[in-house]
Amino acid sequence: MADTLEVLLDRRSYRQYEDKPVSRELLEKIAKAGTYAATGMGKQSPSIVCITDKETRDALERMNGAVMGNPESKPFYGAPVVFVVLADKSAAGTYLYDGSLVLGNMMNAAADLGLGSCWIHRAKEEFASDEGKKLLVKWGLARNITDAGRYEGIGHLIVGYPGGNKPAPRLRKEGYVTFV
Repeated sequence: MADTLEVLLDRRSYRQYEDKPVSRELLEKIAKAGTYAATGMGKQSPSIVCITDKETRDALERMNGAVMGNPESKPFYGAPVVFVVLADKSAAGTYLYDGSLVLGNMMNAAADLGLGSCWIHRAKEEFASDEGKKLLVKWGLARNITDAGRYEGIGHLIVGYPGGNKPAPRLRKEGYVTFV
């Protein structure tokens, strides 16, 4: 395992992936890291769905592109895995932050394991739609469409073996940190 600070400083978002499956063992490690993210009052409001099924992944990608106005776009960049992080809105005040921390933990875990990842937005809009709610019922997260409405999509985390060169870090802005 790499040094934690090294992973945090070295992690990058990848937008190109090899056409190579990721083992279940590695996916379980990434998901487990997500489950250890801090959550408000320890309520653990997020839920994580790991999607490796190509048909489901393609359907989500089409839905995501449709939110952007282009269902033919490829916002998942060919990644073989899509994690969806949702959160139960009944954890009022913290669910969005809880889900964000889950995604952050998972991104860093993927980097530690030698995998690339990228947070992809528009999960909120996808899972607010009837099509998205039906998926939540199909996956067993909700009993029915009405029950599915308690979840909000926080984000997608695409994961895979990086293709191409590692992106260079952007320069840190002046005045990013203030010590008082």
